[in-house]
Amino acid sequence: MIETLRCRVCESEYPAVASGTCDRCFGPLEPVYDWESLDVTRERIEAGPRSLWRYADLLPAAPPADVSSPGWTPLVPAPRLASVLGVGEVLLKLDLANPTHSFKDRVVAVAAAKAAEFGLDTLSATSTGNLANAVAARAAANGVPAVIFCPAGLEPQKLAATTIYGARIYGVRGSYDDCSRLVSELAGEVDWGIVNVNLRSYYAEGSKTLAFEICEQLGWETPDAVFVPIGSGAMFTKIWQGFQQLERLGLSTGERPRLFGAQAAGCAPVATAFAEERAVMPVRPRSIASSIAIGNPADGDLAIATARASGGAVYAVPEEEIGLNISLLAETGGIFGEGATGVALGALREAVRRGDLGESDRVVLLVTGTGLKTPQLAEPSGSVVEIDPDIDALLEDLGVPV
Repeated sequence: MIETLRCRVCESEYPAVASGTCDRCFGPLEPVYDWESLDVTRERIEAGPRSLWRYADLLPAAPPADVSSPGWTPLVPAPRLASVLGVGEVLLKLDLANPTHSFKDRVVAVAAAKAAEFGLDTLSATSTGNLANAVAARAAANGVPAVIFCPAGLEPQKLAATTIYGARIYGVRGSYDDCSRLVSELAGEVDWGIVNVNLRSYYAEGSKTLAFEICEQLGWETPDAVFVPIGSGAMFTKIWQGFQQLERLGLSTGERPRLFGAQAAGCAPVATAFAEERAVMPVRPRSIASSIAIGNPADGDLAIATARASGGAVYAVPEEEIGLNISLLAETGGIFGEGATGVALGALREAVRRGDLGESDRVVLLVTGTGLKTPQLAEPSGSVVEIDPDIDALLEDLGVPV
């Protein structure tokens, strides 16, 4: 049972209620675990459900009845991609295998379980698409209403993948940051579980399970590096925290991996601040990678500190390379990832170009969502040839002698 929340910036402590932000410095709050009383072993974890709830002892909410999903997504080798890049081994963490085809199912599962504990009977969020899908699906499974706030003009594929579950969507005329401000104001007026506002302390903990799974799937060994797209910065910092916690409990072997963050050049407040060695300053998003286009990232400064502590970096990827990277992953790994994945692959390519990684390194690339939600971003190399149902014409086009 979690009884305390602690600010990650000023370390002020609060009761474990539905609250996400420190009243003193506005830093993010996180659950405090009683490490001395935890009895977590590899054997106990391995005997658990094939979902993120196998790590229930390291999460702030009790597992719900349907513990079969999400999480425990595949970690698969991509040898052709590794060969093209000049890296020893590239492993793809396929979070597009989650129920709504993105990593957001992880964080929402934890937030929704906590909402039920608090007796909050409506789930809500501000989202650029993937989180909307995950909240709507989890609300439907739990039998509670879902109310989602998105920037107006969101991709039709993402809207359809949210309304299919019966959710109500408000299209806000403005950016994600405009939505976020509106919903932060709303949180003081309604008694809802807003997963990335008043439940954010618990919601963010779901991202740690990516680190837990990667390590367990590698036989409890850590990789050399992990590449992560950055929006708010929460996932990036929590993955690092996950590796720290495994080490603290004596569950992992090897050094903690270097973490490399990735942002699209059209919305790169964290990457720019990292390069210029200063604090993060808000920007106006102008990126095709909408799922991570957050101009005022709540955990941006913590993401920079995390990158430095891990020996990694945060890179900005040119907008014109995102679609090319999506195609490269598809053509060499057989995986169609979303825009954020194209950005993460761009950061991996940049790290190789700078000499940060080479043929002796084992690298994990997060595939955070499916490209089927944003097919317009891809740049396919294949083609469609229209023909008559005539074998001679087909053989001629194929260059086969008749």
